[in-house]
Amino acid sequence: MKIAIIGYGKMGKEIERLANSNQIEVTKIIDIQNHQDIFQLKKIHTDVAIEFTQPTSAIDNIKICFEQNIPIVCGTTGWYEHMPTIKQWQKKYNGTLFYASNFSIGVNLYMKIIEYSTKLMNQFIGQYHIYIEETHHTQKKDSPSGTALTLSNIVMNQMKQFNKIENYLNQDVQNHSLSHTLPIYSYRKDSVIGEHKLTFESDVDSITLTHNAKNRTGFALGAIKAAEYLINQPAGIYTMNNLIK
Repeated sequence: MKIAIIGYGKMGKEIERLANSNQIEVTKIIDIQNHQDIFQLKKIHTDVAIEFTQPTSAIDNIKICFEQNIPIVCGTTGWYEHMPTIKQWQKKYNGTLFYASNFSIGVNLYMKIIEYSTKLMNQFIGQYHIYIEETHHTQKKDSPSGTALTLSNIVMNQMKQFNKIENYLNQDVQNHSLSHTLPIYSYRKDSVIGEHKLTFESDVDSITLTHNAKNRTGFALGAIKAAEYLINQPAGIYTMNNLIK
């Protein structure tokens, strides 16, 4: 497999390290300084691109890969409101995209646990307050995190009393009255890779389900697995639900 890495931040460097240690050829590393090279990915026989940049850049990067018929794995979050446009481009160019708010296998198993637990909790609507917490490093731009938004979608799909979210940045957990709003508390702290919590709290007890990332290797491994999966798929848009069934 021959990959191009788009975005040479912490995730890009970790993907490069894993690629080199697993005999995966890196055809090109694209960053701000040489972004024009992204238009040459087809000419240098790239099989798939892996993209971790910024929300405003990700949309253009996806389109450019579509135009070159290069499958792209996108780990950037914060752009999902533009999905209708991405879907139009996918149809126009017959493109291939794999996107995820989190590529960690552990996080995606955690999401399955959240889905099951919230389904069970439907029996006890009115007895438990429910809220999400997410903590990341201070360089993370979007709030709440893409993973927290995915978790909130899971909760709202399973527990119909919620119809919207409300984000609190760097604020302590509050005593919320039972309502139709699902709170998400976002914290930005130095040196925190990523932590997500879902808490069910009542007057007599509390249940907290937590995933804590120890390093970025799990995210990079998942992105590479997604790339390996994607190059064998027909044109379309794929997610971790396709990879983990």
